[in-house]
Amino acid sequence: MAESVGLALLVVLDRLTPAERLAFVLHDIFSISFDEISTIVGRSADATRQLASRARRRVQGATVEPDVDRVQQREIASSFLDALRRGDVEGLVAVLDPDVVVRIDHAAGRPDGPPLEIHGARKWAQQAVAFTRFARFVQLALIDGRVALILAPGGRLSSVLQFTATNGKIVGVDIVSEPARLRDLDLRILE
Repeated sequence: MAESVGLALLVVLDRLTPAERLAFVLHDIFSISFDEISTIVGRSADATRQLASRARRRVQGATVEPDVDRVQQREIASSFLDALRRGDVEGLVAVLDPDVVVRIDHAAGRPDGPPLEIHGARKWAQQAVAFTRFARFVQLALIDGRVALILAPGGRLSSVLQFTATNGKIVGVDIVSEPARLRDLDLRILE
């Protein structure tokens, strides 16, 4: 029984991101404080507490998994990126839900730039093609276990596009550029 429980725990822990796994194991199993763990994972104590909380929910099965598996997430993000690189408004619209909601954090939004929230596939696609020249600096990545796009000109992370997809279409996009939020992301580049 101990062997099967140990194997089951390994399978569950493997589903966590590395930062979630560290925060969860060190705090919940070894009773190490979040302040100490934060120095290990390179995040604030509050962010570390959130990692452990998210890991705990995932271990307990309370987290709702995205309805799109990682392969589909990657296909959708790749299609979006390909269309962006071509400056193809219709290609972007094809992967976006007609009622997509795009949320832009304060660091990415400018007073003379786009609004902090954009509604509608065509409207956002038309604005997104303005960034075609930067698309060569965009890469696929896993962020907190979900496929996303990162903008890293010169190898320096400046923005992240996190997608929410349903029925094969992007229904939500969060554009994150605030340095503090970017530091708290668990990010892994996809080949």
